[in-house]
Amino acid sequence: MAFTLSAQLCAAAALPRVGAVELSLQRLRMLRELHRRGTVTAAAAALHYTASAVSQQPAQLERDVGAKLFERLGRRVQLTELGMVLTEHAEEILGSVERATMALEEAQKNVSVRLTAGVWASVASGLLPSALTALAAEHPGIQVRTRELAPEDTAGAVRDGALDFSFVIDYSSYRMPWDPALTRTEIAVERLHAAVPAGALPVSTVTLPELAEHPWILAGPRSHFGRAVRIACQRSGFEPTINHEVGEQTTALAMVAAGLGVTLVSDLGLSLCPPGVDVVALTEPVTRTVSIAYRTGSARRTSLQLVIDAVRAAAAAKGLGVSPPVPSLGG
Repeated sequence: MAFTLSAQLCAAAALPRVGAVELSLQRLRMLRELHRRGTVTAAAAALHYTASAVSQQPAQLERDVGAKLFERLGRRVQLTELGMVLTEHAEEILGSVERATMALEEAQKNVSVRLTAGVWASVASGLLPSALTALAAEHPGIQVRTRELAPEDTAGAVRDGALDFSFVIDYSSYRMPWDPALTRTEIAVERLHAAVPAGALPVSTVTLPELAEHPWILAGPRSHFGRAVRIACQRSGFEPTINHEVGEQTTALAMVAAGLGVTLVSDLGLSLCPPGVDVVALTEPVTRTVSIAYRTGSARRTSLQLVIDAVRAAAAAKGLGVSPPVPSLGG
């Protein structure tokens, strides 16, 4: 898709070209991310493209405009004065496109749209299959594509426009920092359980301090899950001894099954437990709230609200629903 920058706008921006300039929305998004992040690699990561796919775009955008927009300072890319002018207009253009999309949806009787969602493993396996099946039956025109990301990365991808919405989590021990440009709607509340090698704890419940003597298998402290569990343990009076630091929950559970340590697993993650893992309830529950995050300006999108309704229904069917469904503007 291209957007025509009028001759009057070119003159206001002091762009040295007469007539209209055809601008690709994809290149405008690239321009915005280069301004925000400073390097091609970081911009590519935010847009979920390869660095090589993004590296050619600055030169092409300069050819489209007919002016120098970028200066390289080592690995960093700095915008020229004209680049900054175009970036300001890019924000307006991309915002107008989003508003036009919402207006078109509102004008349609039968919504037909494709949305991209940020997910992680337990949500993708535990909630989406039933939610998307029900959505397809009632609203076949709405297609949801998913992109698996680390939970702590999904909100940023929504803010930057790479995703239409994402699943995000807040733990009772650690609430995720929030962006005021985003809104979130709570859809499920899960409990965390102790996942231990089969036969290691022949009890029905356990306290976190009783797990202190066991080696732990846990994600790194920079991950939201890893940080939340460490904080919960610290509040219970101990620092977990982490013998294996792994990012994937399925890997951690496989290592538990092999007798290498203990970890925590959420309600939605229980389906990922392999044979050889016992799930033991925590006496003092650690919980996490699963929400759907979206740009505040997208709140009126009919398709988005229909997706939220479908996911909330799927969560309620599993006994994980929340009430009432009140969107939150921040944290």
